[in-house]
Amino acid sequence: MKSLFGALLYCLSALVCEVRGTYRLYGYDQQRYAGRPVARPRLHPNLQPLHNALSPGVHGNNYRFYGYHYYHQPPRISPPVIYPQPTAPRPPTAPPPPELPVSTQSGITSTVSAIAVTQCKSRPLDLVFIIDSSRSVRPGEFEKVKVFLSDMVDTLDIGPDATRVAVVNYASTVKIEFLLRTYLSKVELKRALARVEPLSAGTMTGLAIRTAVDEAFTEESGARTQDKNISKVAIIVTDGRPQDKVEEVSAAARAAGIEIYAVGVDRADMQSLRLMASIPLDEHVFYVETYGVIEKLTSKFRETLCGIDPCALGHDCDHTCISMNNSYYCQCRDGYVLNEDQKTCALEVKAEVIEDPCKCEAQVAFQRKMQSTIENLTSRLDVMTKKVQQFENKMYQF
Repeated sequence: MKSLFGALLYCLSALVCEVRGTYRLYGYDQQRYAGRPVARPRLHPNLQPLHNALSPGVHGNNYRFYGYHYYHQPPRISPPVIYPQPTAPRPPTAPPPPELPVSTQSGITSTVSAIAVTQCKSRPLDLVFIIDSSRSVRPGEFEKVKVFLSDMVDTLDIGPDATRVAVVNYASTVKIEFLLRTYLSKVELKRALARVEPLSAGTMTGLAIRTAVDEAFTEESGARTQDKNISKVAIIVTDGRPQDKVEEVSAAARAAGIEIYAVGVDRADMQSLRLMASIPLDEHVFYVETYGVIEKLTSKFRETLCGIDPCALGHDCDHTCISMNNSYYCQCRDGYVLNEDQKTCALEVKAEVIEDPCKCEAQVAFQRKMQSTIENLTSRLDVMTKKVQQFENKMYQF
């Protein structure tokens, strides 16, 4: 009997503890007891107390009550912890392409936008560089010339069916470093350019131009035939005054279909550059103050030697833009005509054949036919009427 009473008393006390723990009847003040240590249950050294693993927002009373309910209530499974994923950093925005200053032979400084470079595709060329390596060109300056030529090669489409490049090196003598057929890839060309060495004193520019025409721009050296319609271009780089005649030999080269660009550096004679270059001079004669800024010309030549699509650079055409040489013209779609401004389009008004909706001619013909038929029937009716009258008269006579 006592054991039964003891068991009931134990169950009742457990129930009271459960109720008080669930409904917070202990009067626990979180601020009052925040600084005091909390009694922890004696657990195995490898185990952690339950309240370190529970979430207050999820488990509520189970986290705050440290009595019977806390120690004997089976632990609940806490929700999975979701950590925020680190966001990938945004790639930096590329700055707008710079505009590079270039001085023309007239002294006017223009700018070349790098946007045009991205729209540019190199047209096939037979290109020969004629470079001055006389004593006035110091070794460090000559290295800058080679860097300029290497950058030029990077901007071109090099290959057997694309652009071919040769180099004529000159001072008091002339040396063909390599021909148009020698190297047909950018890697080979740039390696060959790196091996070029300056020559000696003297500036025999006229002799260098004649050598390029007679030996570098020939079919045996790798130049394409005229029926291939491949442009032949020579770029002369010099910093001095020619010691021989350049006017006649340059005129002969231009007459042979070679387009000549003249680049002057530092002490270069501008009059000689004009005598060598093709027309128009503003597009074929350039000048830079030192070899240290000769790379400015890379973008200019890239724009000049590439087949730029003017329509890709922007146009005002209402419908279709058609590129033609260095310009463009506008064209309209079917059913439209070009207005007087040669840019906008308007609907095409076609002359329509206006037919008579009432078909008057057909009506008149029909009326005439009906009238003729009626007249025919009338005449026959008259004949029949006369016959009937004659028959009646005969009947009355009997």
